[in-house]
Amino acid sequence: MSDNHRVSEALYVGLYGYIGTPTEVTARREVVDMEEMIKKPLHIHQGYRIMKSGSHREGFRFKSSDKDTMIWYTNHKVITDLSQSSVYDLSKHSIILMEDTETPPGFVRLQLMTPPLDRNIASSVIPFNDGMYISNVKWRQIILTKISGNKTFTNLKTHGPCANGFVGNVEADYALCLHCSYWPRLSYYWKQRCTLHNWPQNHVFYDILSNGCHFVPVGIKTAADGNELDWRLSFSQAEQKLVYSMNHTQFLCYGLLKIFLMEVVNRDIEEPFLCSYFAKTTLFWLIQIGNITWCPNNLLDCFWKCFKCLYHCVHRGVLPNFFIQQNNMFAGKLSTVKGTGARKCLLEQLNGYYEMGVTCLLQSPTVKTMIEKLICNSLYRIEPFWGHVMSIADTEFGIKSEIDIISFSEKEIWKNYLILRVIIILSNQSITEYQTLTLQQCTSDVLVQTAFLNHNSLTESTNKAVYRSDRLSKNLLKLAGRVGDVSCMLYLALYYYRTCRYREALHVTALVKSRLTQPYIMYNTVDRERYNECVAGWSLSKRMKKAWLDSVHLDCDIYFIQELDLEQKLSKENGNPALYISPYVGTDMISMLCNHRLGNLSQCLQSLTDLQTLLLYDDGSYVPLYLRDLSWQILGICQHVVGDLHGALQSYQQSLRQKLFHKIQNASKYRIAFILNRFNERN
Repeated sequence: MSDNHRVSEALYVGLYGYIGTPTEVTARREVVDMEEMIKKPLHIHQGYRIMKSGSHREGFRFKSSDKDTMIWYTNHKVITDLSQSSVYDLSKHSIILMEDTETPPGFVRLQLMTPPLDRNIASSVIPFNDGMYISNVKWRQIILTKISGNKTFTNLKTHGPCANGFVGNVEADYALCLHCSYWPRLSYYWKQRCTLHNWPQNHVFYDILSNGCHFVPVGIKTAADGNELDWRLSFSQAEQKLVYSMNHTQFLCYGLLKIFLMEVVNRDIEEPFLCSYFAKTTLFWLIQIGNITWCPNNLLDCFWKCFKCLYHCVHRGVLPNFFIQQNNMFAGKLSTVKGTGARKCLLEQLNGYYEMGVTCLLQSPTVKTMIEKLICNSLYRIEPFWGHVMSIADTEFGIKSEIDIISFSEKEIWKNYLILRVIIILSNQSITEYQTLTLQQCTSDVLVQTAFLNHNSLTESTNKAVYRSDRLSKNLLKLAGRVGDVSCMLYLALYYYRTCRYREALHVTALVKSRLTQPYIMYNTVDRERYNECVAGWSLSKRMKKAWLDSVHLDCDIYFIQELDLEQKLSKENGNPALYISPYVGTDMISMLCNHRLGNLSQCLQSLTDLQTLLLYDDGSYVPLYLRDLSWQILGICQHVVGDLHGALQSYQQSLRQKLFHKIQNASKYRIAFILNRFNERN
């Protein structure tokens, strides 16, 4: 075996673990796909569509993986020819004609052909050449205005065609775009190339064509005024499908290019000339027309050919767009003195890497750790691919993490019922096991939301109305407990406590607590050996129901129990959408509150002691560090309830010392002030 082949295999194994195995990448994609499938009918009913894109959607989980979201209204119909308007109802749809004859390749103008049907269109059109055209500047402002009213987003600004901001520590881009079911005439050459080179495969090719393309509100940078009437063609949906169709070597090579750009080429550069989109475009070209053998022991050669192609493009100052070949994606950057200077510096930099050969990869700290031992020691043994030895626990912990971050937090009952109807339809279709898990999680979330919304919306006080509402909420929560993970049962316990059925609540918490003590439970951490041993014979669905735990999620717009109402309200005021409680903390909290209400003093104090001991000695396994602010707050509330004001004061103060994830410091300060006032009254 040649040295290049050995290094390629070592690099492949390293990237296998760093970027993900085929199973992990597939699971990530299928979870996001299923989330989109579930929400799609509701969004259409409300008059819009949402599509996630970017590297996060593609299956990467780097810290820098961007979370991009594209949004478009369904009553805005873009056509490429006037004859196409006949297929639309002009009383329901705004017809927009795409013009690409007097615009740079890859850019179009959008002329409104019918009277505007909503204020977004009406406020965005400007007159031009005896017609009314949609301004990209005014259209960008719409999404920025909408998002700025949501306190969840911080540091909002315009970034290209998008509104850019942070949700917590995660950066996200939101683009309000327009969708067209037809492809522009310039894409004819792309279709020819696909047929000639037989990539992508026919089913992917026709799937891409059937989904059309998008237009994002930004003009070409070569114009001094930014070309307010020009819109850029976006093929994000097509690109996502192309990435999905890659084999794993191609996907890892794509990831390797991203790492090389991040850690080497663009290191310490504020506005880099090259971006990962250029790397992806290069990869598309080489997969389609390049003579490359895409296999694990050839990964170095794959990377090097991609690097040389990108280097050649920078040298020529031309990188053709994969879909619109006439569109030189470097043109905007090279139109400014700053961009020209950046290209000159980049050429010198890339020339240095070219002279180094593939050893330039050692400039990347991440890659260096993967292959340095092999380079230094030719006898070094390469471990087999992770997919062959990766434990069930490691794989499923990653899948669980993907499912846990999905949120279905609709605040209106009719929306939840619509989602449940979609779930029933999807559950009767042929779906993968990862999509089935996502469907289960969604089902339990929506059932819980619906149960508490139903209880909170009760207006009639007759015995019959109260009984029917209670029976519905209780049955919904029981069903949620049967389809969701172990922690879903705690919502039923919360409901029983809320409705003064303390013994029933204690029965549920006792059952949950017995499951929490099982050695195979997977929460923030997992005993891999015991998990692999105990769940080996179970289906993936059963593992979720019996062995997986998630934090208890209390949406701040929904009233759950009186004891946490203040925290929900003040957290919401600070832009935090929900409270998250460790199931271990939640179980002790409900047990303590129920025993207090029943007058079971010894059991009440035991639950309180268990909760305090948990917080004092846990290393993050049972109470993740980011949940400790609310966990100490809950301990303080429980101590306050039993009359231990000194203990409650210390717990509230401890809550303020934690990472302020839930933004409940005002609630802590309020409760501290209340206790201090009580002390003053006694004195």
